[in-house]
Amino acid sequence: MVADFGQQALISIIVHIFFFAITFWSLQALNYEKLLKPNRVFQARLLMIILTIAIGSSISNFFLNYLLWSQQLPLIFQ
Repeated sequence: MVADFGQQALISIIVHIFFFAITFWSLQALNYEKLLKPNRVFQARLLMIILTIAIGSSISNFFLNYLLWSQQLPLIFQ
């Protein structure tokens, strides 16, 4: 049982990092320079990191919940 928690934690970490990377890559397609004030490079980078974490966490939590629910679905028929 403890090994299952370890495996679940490892899967969660890998999935979160994967979706953070995908989200960061996807957000780079936006031309957000027109929305920001000039000479605010640090703030623009920080905004990009915050958006990556927010969007990536939402997507990875959805994916992990879906995975958990699909594993629990056979328990209905027991």
